[in-house]
Amino acid sequence: MTTIGIIGAGHIGSQIARTAVSLGYEVVLSNRRGPETLTALIAELGDSARAATPEQAAQDGDLVVVTIPLKAIDTVPVEPLVGKIVIDTNNYYPQRDGQIAELDDETTTTSELLQAHLPQSFVVKAFNHIQAAQITSAASPAGTPDRRALVAVSDHQPALAVVSRLLDAFGFDPVPLSPLSEGWRIQRDTPGYVQPLSAPQLVHALAIATRYRDGA
Repeated sequence: MTTIGIIGAGHIGSQIARTAVSLGYEVVLSNRRGPETLTALIAELGDSARAATPEQAAQDGDLVVVTIPLKAIDTVPVEPLVGKIVIDTNNYYPQRDGQIAELDDETTTTSELLQAHLPQSFVVKAFNHIQAAQITSAASPAGTPDRRALVAVSDHQPALAVVSRLLDAFGFDPVPLSPLSEGWRIQRDTPGYVQPLSAPQLVHALAIATRYRDGA
């Protein structure tokens, strides 16, 4: 895996790009406004990064990160992502995304919605429970005492292993979780959400998480 495609070049996408470039990856960045709006970011990232359309980022990435508002996931290209690992960073914010009935009644999760949109891709939920700036600032080498941990959630064990290794390379202890439906345990307002926890602490936070309906 040498190229990471990024669909969405906002706070999270740009921070993932910064770390990826520092680790030697090629990065293909895209957003809904067009490659010409990414000139400054590409200049900062250097020769290992280029701007493209979402379709090109999906096509050229060996692994692709989708980091756009949840309400826009139907715009994610399907065919170029067949057979690929797709990282989903999303959270549900009704004030931004509008009300989504199946999330309101908790019959599905954000990443399952993306998996349904990409039935032949391998979706992994990751990077959704850390503030964007901390993707770079909170990273530390493996073996650092109380190293911060991040969750990866997927139905697909090989994809989960790949993303877990990526989280470790990015500077975080990976906490793998499956199936994808368990992603609610690290959604907005759960005990582990945006908390700087070590791996054992994060495992505990996942275990004590409750559904919104049970916490009401």
